[in-house]
Amino acid sequence: MGWKIEAQIALGFGILVGSMNGVGGATNRMNETLVPLTFQPLPLGSITPLGWLKDQLTLEASGLAGHEHDFYNYVVHSTWLGGTQEYSALREGFPYWFNGLVPLAYSLSDSRLLDQVHSAADYVLDNQQEDGWLGPEQGTERNFWGRMPFCLGLMQLAQADKEYEGKVVSALWRFSGLMNSMLRDNFTGYHYHEGDQVGQGDEQWGRVRVQDMLITLQWLYETHPTGNMTQLMENMDLLIQGSLNWAEWYNTATYITKDLNTVPVSVTEPHFAYEHGVNIGQGLKALAVFRRVTHNDSLVQTSKNAVDWTFQYHGAASGAILADERLAGLSPYYGSETCTLVETMYSLSYLYQALGDSSYADRCEKTAFNAFPVQLTPDWWARQYVSQPNQPYSENLTETPFWNVNDWGQTYGLETDYPCCTVNHPQGYPKFLSNSYVKVNETGLAHALLSPGVAAIGDTIVKCETAYPFGNTLIYTITSRESFDFYVRVPSWAEASSTSISLNSSTSTVKPDSHTGLHKIAIPSGSTIVTYAISNLAIVQEKRANDTVAIHHGALIYALNIPSTNTSLAPKSYSNNSPLPSGYAPPESRDWIITPTSTWAYAIDPSTLTFHSVNGTDTSLANPIFAPGAAPMYITAKACEIEWGMYKGVPDAPPTGGNRKCKGNKTTEIRLEPLGGAKLHLVDLPVLDLGGIA
Repeated sequence: MGWKIEAQIALGFGILVGSMNGVGGATNRMNETLVPLTFQPLPLGSITPLGWLKDQLTLEASGLAGHEHDFYNYVVHSTWLGGTQEYSALREGFPYWFNGLVPLAYSLSDSRLLDQVHSAADYVLDNQQEDGWLGPEQGTERNFWGRMPFCLGLMQLAQADKEYEGKVVSALWRFSGLMNSMLRDNFTGYHYHEGDQVGQGDEQWGRVRVQDMLITLQWLYETHPTGNMTQLMENMDLLIQGSLNWAEWYNTATYITKDLNTVPVSVTEPHFAYEHGVNIGQGLKALAVFRRVTHNDSLVQTSKNAVDWTFQYHGAASGAILADERLAGLSPYYGSETCTLVETMYSLSYLYQALGDSSYADRCEKTAFNAFPVQLTPDWWARQYVSQPNQPYSENLTETPFWNVNDWGQTYGLETDYPCCTVNHPQGYPKFLSNSYVKVNETGLAHALLSPGVAAIGDTIVKCETAYPFGNTLIYTITSRESFDFYVRVPSWAEASSTSISLNSSTSTVKPDSHTGLHKIAIPSGSTIVTYAISNLAIVQEKRANDTVAIHHGALIYALNIPSTNTSLAPKSYSNNSPLPSGYAPPESRDWIITPTSTWAYAIDPSTLTFHSVNGTDTSLANPIFAPGAAPMYITAKACEIEWGMYKGVPDAPPTGGNRKCKGNKTTEIRLEPLGGAKLHLVDLPVLDLGGIA
């Protein structure tokens, strides 16, 4: 999201202008090549969805994401399209929307959405300013940040549509020429001028998010070398020199491992740009992007530290980064922003392609299958601003535990808090799909992010039919004129010794590469059926803070699904929580209050956890699958109600030790369901030994 609290905080972090220490090392000359990615992404449009993923993308297209261009002020009346409406001086609303709608429209070949993409792209490209600037800004208003998601959208458009390729490439080369003169002029475009006080509000977003611009420029450099290549490489070098230095944050001397709400403001304030949730989600990939330019291989380990430390000290079991605007700790009442989730998914998929470490793909799937869907209504017409690991109600809070989220922020709606999540959530699943297959070397193809879909590259077509992650069997129908190597990723939670590949009449166990997690299958020419059966029998208990556990089975997190009643209201304005004008939004767009109809304060006996499958897990799935009770599996456990205090309007961390006792000395059986459908839920569950209680 953009900077929404200029008046509330004055930053003081330093700017490393003219130095590449920590990210690339001082260099005497620019490199002339980019470090290759481990795996090459496929062009947008090469992969189409099937099964539950197609259902979700279709719901997205029919829901809020697919109708924002019809009514939402910050899209259809954006200054980018000649209007006057913006929620921020950063003018990021339209670029966010465009970055998500391009892959959604082309993944579904949806003519209505394609018309939206084309009309929007045509307007901006046809109105590119004479000096090459993309967007409405003039003079000192020009800030690189808003261009970053827009250019990512243009890059995808050029990949997917040959009719737009030339137009987009020409526009990007013109913009690159202007960028060079701006960067050479004391890093203009980062909104930094001689005498300015650095760290001033929204001026820094481009500096900390520059990796998204570099991805577009690297694509242009490698695929369309039709302009001034030396100048383009210089632009990448200058963008890094003028950026904020993520390597300075991810080191043991600086990184804050404690709950930030327990640390003095004087300690946290200088690092706010690195603590802001959406910046982190985007920034996880930053150093891997920088490495392609700087050739500094130490950034491989720093990138690993970035991801591992973030989730170890500030992550939820679901794959969410706990940052209700600013990083928090591990308490289950902290929130995670929807914008942060989609950026995290994209960063993790990029990291897997760039560095090949299978842990990034594992984490990407965890976020995509658990943290992300729980923050959307099943019909995709409403989203949360933040969700909490333990959230037994979704309503207007009299007070909140959040760092900077309003009283309606954990409810579902059009813009119950800042609009960034409205315009940015559409990129989540379309980019997950478009990164689900990757090229390995020159001719190999890998299924990197497991899900139902079809990848078509030249004469080779790979069709995967599966209920994964709701089932663990993936059936591939592969046709190819030539033999080639096909790879499947083996998740870290799989029992490799009993996970099998069946090809024709032969069955064997997998032998995944220890780094990439990929198992190679030699595919002959012609038509081939491959059955990939992932073995996983164990219920995994992840130890969480305050003597709690999170329950995993396969790729899914299981949460206490709390029964509820739902009440809808007319959509409210994020700025003052008053109703938006009547008729402004389509009737399907409502704000929701979700109220529990049963108790939620349970402790479980983890020794009693039992997995249940409803008619197997590889049958057809309900649509929408991320609705309460829709998943074809659940887990039961013996539990008892406990005394559980409150903290700032929400459930506190549960009591520990001898303070954790059953009420009434009796137990009950509770049901845990996949988190994505459990809109009211407990993920971090307190534990008790209930063996002596009936």
